[in-house]
Amino acid sequence: MSRFVPRLLVVVSQHTAARSAVLPRRIPAFIRPVCTSQALQSLTRYDEATDWQKKLTPEQYVVTRERGTEEPFSGLYLNHAEVGMYHCVCCDAPLFSSEAKYDSGTGWPAFKEAHGTWERDESHASIIRRPDNSLGSAGTEVLCKNCDAHLGHVFEDGPDPTGQRFCINSVALTFRPRGNSKPDEPEEN
Repeated sequence: MSRFVPRLLVVVSQHTAARSAVLPRRIPAFIRPVCTSQALQSLTRYDEATDWQKKLTPEQYVVTRERGTEEPFSGLYLNHAEVGMYHCVCCDAPLFSSEAKYDSGTGWPAFKEAHGTWERDESHASIIRRPDNSLGSAGTEVLCKNCDAHLGHVFEDGPDPTGQRFCINSVALTFRPRGNSKPDEPEEN
């Protein structure tokens, strides 16, 4: 038996080499990738080919795509008190409920929690957090989970019960009043 196995391997390898020279090699089904699409390898639904500069205003582009910040106390939604939902300006994902909005006095719209959060679980929310040292100290950047748009930052000095303050740029948001199917477009000056 021990002489038979090496001989069998030689015959099989010669047969495989001859077959592969004539026919294209087939990959067994258990090795094949489930999906070969390049677009589905990203966690976001938008790829680098999306022309954000055409889709967004210059200020929206700088804030959401280049991680900029709008001037404090200048945002459209800073003192906005209407009931509804704040959506991502880039992909229209629901981000924050007006019920979680409060006046933090910092100059940007502030929210206690993201829409879809259950206690401290944000797995169903449309945001993700990423460490950020651009402010001169360790902070946490808030991004849209669907399109990677920079929204703002989150701090641990917010009101109860969450203790969090989501400090979000107005230009990164659109607002949809409760009962309305289309988001309001921010006014341009």
